[in-house]
Amino acid sequence: MTGSSTGSSSSPGSKAPGSRPLPRLDGPGSNGLGGAELLAIGLGALWLLAAAGLYLFGPEDGGLSQWTDVITGVLALVLPLAMLWVAASAARSARVMREESEQLQAAIDGLRQTYLTQAQQHAAVAEPSVTKRLEEIAEATRKTETALATFQTSRRDTPARPAIPAAAAEMTAAEQGSLALGTDAADTAPPLAAEQFIRAMNFPETAEDHEGFAALRAALQDRKAAQVIQAAQDVLTLLSQDGIYMDDLRPDMARPEIWRQFGQGARGRAVAALGGVRDRTSLALTAARMKQDPIFRDAAHHFLRRFDQMFADFETEATDSEISALSDTRTARAFMLLGRVAGTFD
Repeated sequence: MTGSSTGSSSSPGSKAPGSRPLPRLDGPGSNGLGGAELLAIGLGALWLLAAAGLYLFGPEDGGLSQWTDVITGVLALVLPLAMLWVAASAARSARVMREESEQLQAAIDGLRQTYLTQAQQHAAVAEPSVTKRLEEIAEATRKTETALATFQTSRRDTPARPAIPAAAAEMTAAEQGSLALGTDAADTAPPLAAEQFIRAMNFPETAEDHEGFAALRAALQDRKAAQVIQAAQDVLTLLSQDGIYMDDLRPDMARPEIWRQFGQGARGRAVAALGGVRDRTSLALTAARMKQDPIFRDAAHHFLRRFDQMFADFETEATDSEISALSDTRTARAFMLLGRVAGTFD
C-alpha cells in the first residue's frame, strides 16, 4: 500500500523536501508469540500436568475411577485446551489489528504531509506566473483605454468641415421662414422633376456646384421636399459635429424592390438590406449620441418620419433607376445610418 501511494508522487529512492519517511506496513513480527500466546501455553501445560498427576497418583477407589472412562477423559482434556487456544487466538488477532491500524494511520498522515508539502511548492511556483499574467492583462487594458482615448480625441480634433456648403444651408434656412407662413409660391410652383429632387437630396457638392444649387432652389419651392431637405440638413449638421460625414460612408446598396417594399409599409427583417451602413465607428458614435443627446434624438426621429413620408409618395411614380439614384444621395445615407441605429430594420 505504501509503495503504490508514494510511487505515484515521486520516483523510487527519492522523497519530497521537508516530508518525513513513511512507516512500513510489515505487520507484527513473523511467527512472534505475544504474551497471550505464552500465557495460554503455560496454562495448558499446567492443566496437562495437573490432569496427569490426578490420574496417575490419585487413589484408585475414590471418585477418580471415572477418569478411566476414555471419552470423559478426552473431553476433560481437550475442551479446556481448546478454550485457551481460542482466547489466545482472539487476543493475538486483536493485537495484530491494533498494530496494523496504527501503522495505517501513520502512513496516511505521512501521505497527507507529503501532499501538503507538494501543494505548497506548486503554489509557490505558480504564484509568480499568475501575478505576471494579471499584470499583462492590466497592461493590455491600459493600452486599450489609451487607444480609445486617442481615437476619440483624434476624431474630435479633426478640422471641422461643413456637412453641406454654407450657401446651401443659408438657402434652406431662408426658405424655411417663408414655408412657415404658407405662401402662395409653394402652392403655385410647378411639379418638381424627379431628377431635380434627387439632385437636391444630395445637396450641392461645393460652393461652385451651380446645378446643385439650382436643384436645391427648385426643391425648396416644393413644401414636402423642403420639409425633408430641412430635416436632412439638421441631422447632417449634427452628425458632422462628431466627424461623421456621408461622403465617407460606403454602404451596401439595396435593390430597388427592397426600397419599394419599404415605401409600401414593410418594416423589420423584410427591409433589413436597407441598413447597409457597416462603419462601426459611425454606428457607435451615432448610437451614443442618440442616447445622450435629446436634441439629436428628436432631430433624428423627425428626419426618419419625413423621409418615410416622402419616399412613400416618391416610390409610386419613380422608376428603378431613379430609386437607385436616390438611395445613393447623402440624405439616403443618413437615413440608412439613423434607421439602423433606431432599429427600423430590426
